[in-house]
Amino acid sequence: MLNEILLGGGIATVSGVVGFFISKKITGANFDIYLEQAQAKAKAIENEAQTLLERAQLKSREIELEAKKEFDSAKARAKADLHQREDALIRKEQSFLREKQEEETKIQLKQQALQAQKINLERNEKSLALLKERYEQKIDEALHAIEHCAGMTQDEAKKMLLEMVEEKSRGEIAHIVRRYENEAKEESERKANFILAQATSRFAGEFASERLTNLVHLDNDELKGRIIGKEGRNIKALETLLGVDIIIDDTPNAIVVSSFNLYRRAIATKTLQLLIEDGRIQPARIEEIFKKVSDEFESKILSEGEELVAELNVGVMHPELMKLLGRLRYRASYGQNALAHTLEVAHLAGIMAAEMGGDPILAKRAGLLHDIGKALTHDVDGNHVDLGAEICRRYNEDEVVINAIYAHHGQQEIHSVECGAVCAADALSAARPGARREVLESFLKRVTEIEDIASAHSGVKQAYAINAGREVRVIVNATMVNDDESVLIAREIAKEIEDRVQYPGEIKVNVIRESRAIEFAK
Repeated sequence: MLNEILLGGGIATVSGVVGFFISKKITGANFDIYLEQAQAKAKAIENEAQTLLERAQLKSREIELEAKKEFDSAKARAKADLHQREDALIRKEQSFLREKQEEETKIQLKQQALQAQKINLERNEKSLALLKERYEQKIDEALHAIEHCAGMTQDEAKKMLLEMVEEKSRGEIAHIVRRYENEAKEESERKANFILAQATSRFAGEFASERLTNLVHLDNDELKGRIIGKEGRNIKALETLLGVDIIIDDTPNAIVVSSFNLYRRAIATKTLQLLIEDGRIQPARIEEIFKKVSDEFESKILSEGEELVAELNVGVMHPELMKLLGRLRYRASYGQNALAHTLEVAHLAGIMAAEMGGDPILAKRAGLLHDIGKALTHDVDGNHVDLGAEICRRYNEDEVVINAIYAHHGQQEIHSVECGAVCAADALSAARPGARREVLESFLKRVTEIEDIASAHSGVKQAYAINAGREVRVIVNATMVNDDESVLIAREIAKEIEDRVQYPGEIKVNVIRESRAIEFAK
């Protein structure tokens, strides 16, 4: 049994070895076939690549030849263009040289002419100097001869002559001035009284006295702490954004908003009121409410300006001018509200222009815009007259309006009836009792200065400023000053007050002269 098993194993082993060698032989034969096929394909690919390379080289030589032809052609064209440009440049250079030579020739001729004129001028100056010297010598000789004959010097003779002329003509001048002044006064008073009576009977302006602070009511004092905020953040944000001073003191249930700018103060007051109602007081909310209130005010002032223009019936006006008119409500001068003053002037100017035969609509328009520059003075540098004239020119307003803006402050002459009406109305509105507030010290200083000016004149016994400084009564010595001379004294005092004192409206100078005879019965 064992032998059979061993025999079977040996046979199997031999069979496996023989099968291995047979398989290896067959595989070697197939590999040689594959190798020959691969070599054949590689040879074909190499031949095909060689053919493609030769074709590519041929194509590149053709492209190179075409490019060379194009290059040569472009080069030839560039050379031709360059030659043309060089020729043109040479022609321009030659033309420039010719013009330069011509200008140099002209300059040389002018220099020669100037030199000749200079020589003639120097000769003339020498001749004039010599003639002047001879003239002065002759005058000196004549003066010496006159002084010798008259027995006094030139200055003494001149002084005596002037004194005689002044003394002789003073009375005549005073008499003529008084006569013409009386005639003019009678006519002007009659016409002015009629115009003023018509104006004042048809219009009465309202006056609202503005202060520099607004009071904001609080429901309780705990809100003060919330307005101040942590480490003062809220009040700092409020003052920075609103541009006002916020005063929080011991006043119960109230805070104070302070600013010279009425418009800014009104916006700040409204913003604070809305913040207090809302209850959320913080920097972000403050900015949001401020923007909302600012937009509302801008819309409001435009609508107010439109209403004013429509109410006065002065024609079409640019929206920017109407917005500035609405903004005048938040502008004051000497305590007088600018919008109220403007309306007074517009109404009075229209009435006066109509009475004097002018255009009442144009006069009202000029009166409405005469102080328009005051709406810009808080935001733009410059005086309100120049700013107002500039903004009106920008929007093509009538020359009468421009003239009224300048003339009501004396910067131009009055060129029309309408302009004169505006100037008169402006003086009336400003001088109306109660229209303007003044600081007591400046008022007392002005009154004292007026009295001193009047008292300094020769022949004046006493001088009193009355009617809130609108009139000065001057009492003169009747033995030293006659009736005619009192007219000249009044005129001299008025002129000196105009030159030295700053005041709104006008000041009446009233010179009083009287003679008293006193006797006692015993």
